[in-house]
Amino acid sequence: MERLQTLNDATEAARKLTFPDKAFINGCFTAAASGATLATTNPATGECLTHIAACDITEVNEAVKCARAAFNAGGWSQSHPAERKAVLLKLAELMEKERVPLAVQESLDSGKPVSECLTVDIPETIHVLKWHAEAIDKLYDHTAPVGNGAMALVVREPIGVVGCVLPWNFPLLMLAWKIAPALATGCSVIVKPAEQTSLTALRVAELAHEAGVPAGVLNIVTGTGKAVGEPIGLHADIDMVSFTGSTATGRRFLRYAAESNLKKVVLECGGKNPAIVFDDAEDLTAVAAHVLNGAFWNMGENCSATSRLLVQEGIKDRLLALMAEQIDAWRMGDPLDPRNRLGALITPEHFSKVNGYLEQARKQGLRIVQGGNSRDGIYVQPTVIDGVTPESALFREEIFGPVLCVTTFKTEAEAVALANDTDYGLAASVYTGRLNRAIRVARAVRAGTVTVNCFGEGDATTPFGGYKQSGFGGRDKSIFALDQYTELKTIWIDVPGQNA
Repeated sequence: MERLQTLNDATEAARKLTFPDKAFINGCFTAAASGATLATTNPATGECLTHIAACDITEVNEAVKCARAAFNAGGWSQSHPAERKAVLLKLAELMEKERVPLAVQESLDSGKPVSECLTVDIPETIHVLKWHAEAIDKLYDHTAPVGNGAMALVVREPIGVVGCVLPWNFPLLMLAWKIAPALATGCSVIVKPAEQTSLTALRVAELAHEAGVPAGVLNIVTGTGKAVGEPIGLHADIDMVSFTGSTATGRRFLRYAAESNLKKVVLECGGKNPAIVFDDAEDLTAVAAHVLNGAFWNMGENCSATSRLLVQEGIKDRLLALMAEQIDAWRMGDPLDPRNRLGALITPEHFSKVNGYLEQARKQGLRIVQGGNSRDGIYVQPTVIDGVTPESALFREEIFGPVLCVTTFKTEAEAVALANDTDYGLAASVYTGRLNRAIRVARAVRAGTVTVNCFGEGDATTPFGGYKQSGFGGRDKSIFALDQYTELKTIWIDVPGQNA
């Protein structure tokens, strides 16, 4: 089945799936030594899809031991760059053949709309793998200008054993953002997927082994943050950790590093991202579409989501009216129905959190322009709330749901000040018809990615990460992502007689 055009198509594809239920360590599936399991449920229905291994420090230690042995053996870490490239391209090819089952499994596991999984997440995951595979044999080391009496080589070496701790909102894509550069550089990897969304990571590990990734090089250890994430952070034989998730959890990994072996830590954390719309923006209809996409894509469960609309006073009413005309296109419902653009929130607990912000808006007397309602204890309507002030929690806190908060400004300086009035600095958008203003404001906003007259995160060639409490230690994507998985070594060679 090449395409999913109807709910029946997706339901039939789902019926054919077999869900993995064990951790993947040293090239094979293995149950937790304790025998414990965790239920993996479909967020949209509450149905239990399977029970996965609830691993703990026992499996973490085993995975680290196998990863270190594989790294030291050199079958992957010291292999020719062309060999690693061929294997990663083979993995991408195998995933391409399974794009429909992967998309359906991702939708069932996460509540994401299946059409989005099939048209965005899976293709982009494959593209990231291919991009880093192709980069492997195009990254050159350096020599330093030290004169004729010596030669100084500056070379990159794989950092060693890497722990990758993933979020639940983009299970496959975040997996690719981390394992693609880590494997490309020759590292061995231990992945802890989010306990809510482990299924596709397990399938990818199986495909990677089939493609030729040696046993022990890519391991998936399933379980909770306390039982698996913390031991990864504290393990003395893990050389670095790359984490994507909440800022609060990111802080813990810094503490784990300090308490253990001072492993390197790369964090990509939360965001409270502004879209700044000036009254000289040329096409407000297009602006409205971009803002809605930024706010509601992936149900707003996105660290780079546009959660704050900062709009110049004179055009607010017109922009909100244009958004109202377009918001019906954001159809909400069963994630397996390809017609739906908003699916289910990940858990009832997260639904309660998001719904709590809607209750706050009502208590504060704010105007709910669109949406504001919920359904079945798991769906939240795409919601636009007007009159949000900087003092409100809706302005300051990451909601992580389909909620857009509107604040007005008078001047460019005020717009920049509002945009930067946050603990975060992940992403921002600027809408203006003036080139000088676009450049000036993009430079003034303290965020890792600033888009102009559009919403987005760049592509595989551009680094992704944040300022302030949105990130620390490195960037995902692009050639710069390879830096965090390597160590720089200077090799100084004396050349006697050259200066005689």
